[in-house]
Amino acid sequence: MRRAARRERLNRIRVGTAGWAIPRAVADAFPAEGSALERYAARLPAAEINSSFYRPHRPATYARWAAAVPDGFRFSVKLPRSITHDLRLAGVEAELERFLRDIAGLGAKLGPLLVQLPPSLIFEAGIAAAFLLSLRDRHEGGIALEPRHPTWFGVEPDELLREHRVARVAADPARVPEAAEPGGWPGLVYLRLHGSPRTYYSSYGEQSLDALAARLREAAVETWCIFDNTASGAAAANALGLLASLEGG
Repeated sequence: MRRAARRERLNRIRVGTAGWAIPRAVADAFPAEGSALERYAARLPAAEINSSFYRPHRPATYARWAAAVPDGFRFSVKLPRSITHDLRLAGVEAELERFLRDIAGLGAKLGPLLVQLPPSLIFEAGIAAAFLLSLRDRHEGGIALEPRHPTWFGVEPDELLREHRVARVAADPARVPEAAEPGGWPGLVYLRLHGSPRTYYSSYGEQSLDALAARLREAAVETWCIFDNTASGAAAANALGLLASLEGG
C-alpha cells in the first residue's frame, strides 16, 4: 500500500523543460533513434511549448507533436505575446479563440496553459477579471499565470485567481519573495525554474535538486516543474537529475 501511494504521488508530478532540445552533453541519456521530440519523450513526461509565444503554429503541427509522444506525455503551452505583451490582456477574445483553436490539435495530450505576463504589467482588477473570465469561458483545463509585477502578489489578485481556478506560478529566481511560492488556485502547482543566480544559464546542483524532489514528493495535486535554464543547455540535465532524485528517494 505504501509503495502504491508513493507511485500515485509521483504520477502527479510532471518534470520537463521549456522546449525539447537535447544538448550534446546529455545526448547519451536519451535514445539514439527518432526525432528530438521522440527521444526527449522517451525519458521525460512533459514539455512546455514556448515557441507559441513568438509565433502561431498550425493545428496540424500540434497534432504531429502529439502523435510523436507516448499516451501519458503532456504539453503545457504558453500563450502568445500578442495577448500578454501587445494587447496586455485587454480585448483579446479573437486572439484567444485562434490560439485555442490551434492548440486543440494536441488533443488529450494538452496540459496546462501558461500565461506569462510582462514585468511592467501592473494588476488592474477590471482588466484582470475580464481576461480571466474570457479565458475560462473558452477553456476548462488547467491554467497557470506567471505575473512579474509586485502588484500581482496580494490578497485581491490571489482571490481573483482562485475564483477562476487559475494557479499562480512559483518562479526561481523570484522577483518578489511571494513569487517563490505557488499561489492562486491550489488545485494545480506549476514551478518554473529559470536558473539562479544567472537567469536562463545557471544550472541547479545536486543538493538543490534533492531538496526540490523532497518538496515535490509531498504533492497532493497535479504538479509541474519546468526547467527554463536552456541558454547553457542545463535544463535537460537538471530535469533528468530531478527525475532520478524523485524516483530514488
